[in-house]
Amino acid sequence: MGWEALLAIGVAVGVLVALATDRLPAELVVLGGLVVLLVSGVLTPQAAFAGFANPGVIALAGLYVLTAALRETGALDGPAHRLLSSARAVPQARRRITVATTAMSAFLNNTPVVAMFMPLATTWARRTGVSAYGLLMPLSYAAVLGGTCTLMGTSTHLVVHGLLLEHGMTGLGLFELLPIGLPVALIGLPLTWLLASRLLRAPERPRADARAARREYTTDLRVTAEAPFLAESVEDAGLRHLEGLFLIQIERAGTVIAPVGPAEPLHAGDRLTFAGVVDTIADLQRRRGLVPADAEEPAGADWRLHEAVISRGSRLVGRSIREANFRGAYNAAVVAVHRHGERIERKVGDIVLRAGDTLLLQAAAGFARTFRDSTDFYLVSELSGEARPRHARAPVAVAVMIGVVALAASRTLPLASAAIAGATLVVATGCLSPGAARRSLDLSVLVVIAAALGLARALEQTGAAGALADTLTSLGADLGPVGMLAIIYACGMVLTELITNTAAAALLFPIALAAAEAAQVDPRPFAVATSVAASISLATPLGYQTNMMVYGPGGYRFVDFVRMGVPLQIVCGVIAVTALTIVYGL
Repeated sequence: MGWEALLAIGVAVGVLVALATDRLPAELVVLGGLVVLLVSGVLTPQAAFAGFANPGVIALAGLYVLTAALRETGALDGPAHRLLSSARAVPQARRRITVATTAMSAFLNNTPVVAMFMPLATTWARRTGVSAYGLLMPLSYAAVLGGTCTLMGTSTHLVVHGLLLEHGMTGLGLFELLPIGLPVALIGLPLTWLLASRLLRAPERPRADARAARREYTTDLRVTAEAPFLAESVEDAGLRHLEGLFLIQIERAGTVIAPVGPAEPLHAGDRLTFAGVVDTIADLQRRRGLVPADAEEPAGADWRLHEAVISRGSRLVGRSIREANFRGAYNAAVVAVHRHGERIERKVGDIVLRAGDTLLLQAAAGFARTFRDSTDFYLVSELSGEARPRHARAPVAVAVMIGVVALAASRTLPLASAAIAGATLVVATGCLSPGAARRSLDLSVLVVIAAALGLARALEQTGAAGALADTLTSLGADLGPVGMLAIIYACGMVLTELITNTAAAALLFPIALAAAEAAQVDPRPFAVATSVAASISLATPLGYQTNMMVYGPGGYRFVDFVRMGVPLQIVCGVIAVTALTIVYGL
């Protein structure tokens, strides 16, 4: 190997070590390694930054926007409730969401599957007062395991399928990988649950005294005729066991129901009085069928929640909320009121305001800027990310997402083209504002992936990756066909963590064919081993796109993937090699 290859290996190792320490942001570490290769002349600018135009990066950017559209329209609230409503603990929720993800990933590209399920997991975690830490990594692993089962499950299988055709061999059948991938998924998924329960323990719920210190609001919400939970009980509708929230009473046709039992049915027009913390009230505002009881539906789709503190000299002091006419005076609607920890036992519209009261308001995004100097308020602040869902656009967002998945799964369009077209469409149809679309892009993740592709290109162009794979393969020359197959699989496991899964498969494929020729055996199991090994990337967040998608939102460290992914990946490797040996009669 020349100095360029040695430098590329050194930089790759240095990047992995720096990421493992978690002392610097991941995007700075990977981009820094790319810059070293750039200024040293190992990579040209075109090669170094080609990753930023990579279809995978473009597809991920489009999927971020599509996911945001599903979230902003509330399209996933119903499925989240049905899938996870009766889950009372993280292990139960983890099992449900990973089984569904594994099944879907077998027939759909696993990246959009994870993009669809991530908001479900985070919404459930927020509503139940736990961290998504114990859910998102298993979600990614479930998608990876499910993707091994069929040709459609992952782009890696499609790469190997194309390479087989280029070499004059029969391409992979749609279900040819099922006898290998299914045992891996059936054993790997329960093992994921076991490891997650031991290694990904979610933070405990806040203690009662800490919870009491959080600011508590009183709010009235009205059940509308289009509510999806009409005639359901309070418990079945998911309005009990909410973190930091208590349903005080229900007013129905002039009759007050208090206390409210869990079996009490809900009807259109019911007025629900809650006391709770702002985060949970904000979640209620997103529920379809619940609107502020004393206000019309907000006129603007971009209205957001704001907090405002009544000043001592405010003209609002001594007036009830209904008399104050917030819609006419401030183009806002009062959602809830907080008064120094006091629970206000009356309708929100009848509350007579005092100096120091904190109001939770639905108002346009510029409300804080417009009224921050008003003498009516001491303090005005916007609660970012709490826009009321555009429920009317939910069917459009769902249809666009289904269309993107269908186009990509059928290979009518490349995933990147379908995702960008879908992202453009959800913005054009009003499912998502341009500003919200820009905010949905996780630039740190996109930069890490794009820069990592540059590192992979350096390993490939300098011959470092090929030399490493050749060295590892030579170790199994005297071990027979099964030993050689195991070495090839191990090479794929290592390469997919150092570079991208598709690059690992492409680099290892010719070496696998040469190894099969040397052993004078059928090359097909070696080609399949390459595809499966490169597809199962669990040991680092860099190795697979879905791992990167959950890396930041789950609050994980690099070492979390190492601790949980390495043993799981080894077990999956043993199962896969055993299945390959049996299926292909080695």
